[in-house]
Amino acid sequence: MTNTSKQKGIAAFSFGLSAVLTGIFITNKFWLYSSVNAMIVSGCIAATKWIVQVVLAFVSLREKKWLFISRIATVCLAGSIALFVYYLPAIIPVPVSGFTLFSSSIGLSVVIMIWLYYKAVVKTNLSLKWFGLWLACLAIAIALQLTVVF
Repeated sequence: MTNTSKQKGIAAFSFGLSAVLTGIFITNKFWLYSSVNAMIVSGCIAATKWIVQVVLAFVSLREKKWLFISRIATVCLAGSIALFVYYLPAIIPVPVSGFTLFSSSIGLSVVIMIWLYYKAVVKTNLSLKWFGLWLACLAIAIALQLTVVF
C-alpha cells in the first residue's frame, strides 16, 4: 500500500466516522433544536468548514494534499470524539449538566481541534495562513450555529 493510498484511507475513515459521531451527537440533543431542519443545518455547517479545507487542499497543494487531508481528518475525528464528554455524568459525577455541559463539550471540542489543526499545519510544513483560514471558517461556523441554528 502506498503512502497516498494509506492517507486516503485514513482520511475517508476519519471523516466518515466523524460524520457518524457528530450526527449521533446532534440527534441525541434533539431537545436543543427547534426542528429536524435545524439539526440538518447544524450538521451541514459543521461539515462545511472541513469541506472548504479539503477543496482548498486539492486546489492548492500538490504532493502534500493527501498527507494534509489525512491529518485534518484525524483532527476532525478528535473533535467529534471530544463532543462525547457530554456523556461523562453517566460514568462519573461532574458538577455541570444540561446546556452548560453541552456548551462545555462543544468548547472542549473546539479547543482540541484548534490545537491539533495548528499542529497538522506545522507538521505538514504549510504556511500558517492555512491555520488562519481554518480559524476564520471555524468562527463563521460558530456564528452561523449561534444565529441560524439556535
